Amino acid sequence: MTDEAKPRVPDAEMLARFQNSKKRPPCSDTLGMRLAALSQDDKWVRMEFDVPVAFANPTGAVQGGFICAMLDEAMSTAVIIASNVTMTAPTLEMKTSYLKRLMPGKASVEARILRLGKSAAFMEADCFDASGDLVARASATAIPMPFKRL
Repeated sequence: MTDEAKPRVPDAEMLARFQNSKKRPPCSDTLGMRLAALSQDDKWVRMEFDVPVAFANPTGAVQGGFICAMLDEAMSTAVIIASNVTMTAPTLEMKTSYLKRLMPGKASVEARILRLGKSAAFMEADCFDASGDLVARASATAIPMPFKRL
């Protein structure tokens, strides 16, 4: 089904569908992810995370791979939502810049689509700590594909 053939639901309904889904991927739960806000037309999402102490490195800060996973999760979800849940976007490449340590606890990620085409999606995301300070920024390229559940 194409985006044009599937009626678009209002943002509030789309948000509720994602928040109440019984088919969440286990990786989303492992990351402590909750979709907090979205705009289908403006192609962005905001996610909140409860980052467990188990993600910390020996210095007590969250290991960078988990931050990268949070950023990637948000960018991919932005494509799913912007496509009206008709497309997914496996990441082809991703660059992450770490600007500050993230400690376990509350964090958020804001992801936005810069361009969503038939053969490529270009995205950016920012990770913030509990105080709202920018911790990391990522950019990624993905390949849009029809959304199919396993």
